[in-house]
Amino acid sequence: MPKLSDKKLCADSECSHPILIARAVQDYYPGDCRFIPIRQGQLIYVYAMLKDRGNLFWAGSVQDSYYGQQEARIGHFPSSVVEENHPLMPASTEVKTTKWDFYCN
Repeated sequence: MPKLSDKKLCADSECSHPILIARAVQDYYPGDCRFIPIRQGQLIYVYAMLKDRGNLFWAGSVQDSYYGQQEARIGHFPSSVVEENHPLMPASTEVKTTKWDFYCN
């Protein structure tokens, strides 16, 4: 799979802390396994914002509406399908992406 971007902005060098919590304003049905499906109203924990040519995509995790109903899904999604709800940490650390950021199995 091709890389969506060469760099990403994160809260820390491992991109392990969420930057913000966003709420989906519309459904999103992904085209391949690098992306996560999102339903309108779901909360998404955003861990990275892709830079350069991929600045339209963010990376994060979404949990089903009932906690524990389904494991959290992690992947990319268009930033245009969510609204920023709650900032947590500044996305001030630039990190190079690797092939594993966009790996599909």
